[in-house]
Amino acid sequence: MGPFIFFIVLLAILVILLIRIICIVPQANAWVVEFLGKYHSTWAAGLHLKIPFFYRIVKKVSLKEQVADFEPQPVITKDNVTMMVDSVVFFSVFDAKLFTYGVERPIAAIENLSATTLRNIIGSMTLDETLTSRDDINSQITVILDEATDKWGIKVSRVEVKNIMPPQSIQDAMEKQMRAEREKREAILTAEGKKQSAITLAEGEKQAAILRAEAVKEQRIREAEGEAEALLAVQKAKAEGIRLINESNPTQQYLTLQSFDAVAKMADGQSTKIIVPSDLANLAGAITALSESAGK
Repeated sequence: MGPFIFFIVLLAILVILLIRIICIVPQANAWVVEFLGKYHSTWAAGLHLKIPFFYRIVKKVSLKEQVADFEPQPVITKDNVTMMVDSVVFFSVFDAKLFTYGVERPIAAIENLSATTLRNIIGSMTLDETLTSRDDINSQITVILDEATDKWGIKVSRVEVKNIMPPQSIQDAMEKQMRAEREKREAILTAEGKKQSAITLAEGEKQAAILRAEAVKEQRIREAEGEAEALLAVQKAKAEGIRLINESNPTQQYLTLQSFDAVAKMADGQSTKIIVPSDLANLAGAITALSESAGK
């Protein structure tokens, strides 16, 4: 039993040594290795052999992009308004050696640097500028953090200001201002609607008046045209009658009768005065002469 137990113990020691010697680095990771307490190399993803008691893995670094969500920080604006601002930093490690030896507690260093940079940037802005310039703040802080963290082996890809929380009194004042703006826009829209309605109504009345005037004008034109046509027809009829009488060569007796008829019509007037000559033959002759001159 002695040799068998010794073999089992030796085999177990060998297995343990193999486990300690063989190292497999996962994908998107980098291991920082020291040799007798001094930096030796950075192992990338894959299989590596480590000499026990001489090599030591001091840090396992993830190369994937990471997100650091920091607590809100008090910030004072240019117009002396204190508000709470929190940010989110997206970063990744591009150099595991610098990340290991460059700074103690890199995440805490990024948080403090982010808070300081936020105070500097927002301190140069007013409250209104801060609330409307979030993209500008994000761009400025990203550039500053990326430049400062290069010596730590960290690449800051972007920084997002997540929340900007003014004091409650400022929030109440802003809410009142927004309510006043909404009421103002509502009043303006109502006035514009009434104005447009009045304009439309006036335009309708104007068009109706124009149409009525056009109708009256058209009616008068048609009545005048009708009267002119009627008068023309009467005159044509009279001319035609005279022409027919002339063509029929009327006798002296007919003309005399027509003359008496004309005299009778003239006598219808209330203020008409007729002087009858003693010689009726002369009157008939005069009337006949008048008729002939009218026929010419």
